[in-house]
Amino acid sequence: MNIRRILVNFIFIIVSFILQTTLFRALDFGGIAPNILMIMTSSTAFIKGDKAGLLTGFFCGLLIDIFFGTYLGFFALIYMYIGFIVGKLHIIFFSQNVAIPILVITISDFVYGFVCYILMFLFRTKFNIGYYMQTVIIPEVVYTAIVAIFIYPIILKINNIIDEKEQRSAKKFV
Repeated sequence: MNIRRILVNFIFIIVSFILQTTLFRALDFGGIAPNILMIMTSSTAFIKGDKAGLLTGFFCGLLIDIFFGTYLGFFALIYMYIGFIVGKLHIIFFSQNVAIPILVITISDFVYGFVCYILMFLFRTKFNIGYYMQTVIIPEVVYTAIVAIFIYPIILKINNIIDEKEQRSAKKFV
């Protein structure tokens, strides 16, 4: 992994965080905003594999923990696991097809919402999962999937450009 990819991923994470906490908070529907950091984590994992997904997920979750979390590392751990698991699909599926990554992002956001429900509410004996599904998880998943249709191709295109530059610079040294 070269410094260009690390820098671009860092910028992507920061831009995703800023978009999620500013622009998409202003464009929320009924208090529900898309999870741009989950799109970033799942996209990177799907395109580059489990290590990149794990690292991207960790830093995306860490940003949420630092600015909004109660416990440092809670969201970092959830995002990290999701990034790692989605990264395992990198070998199986072709990342150029847009339909499968959007489905993976949608499932990832659902898993994220469900895990957050279990760890934040169920353990505190708040058993109203139907209400939480209807008002938080499902609307966020749908909104995230719609936004991912537009964001994933941008992430894929920039990753392809970096890959081409890495291959060209590798050929110079051969």
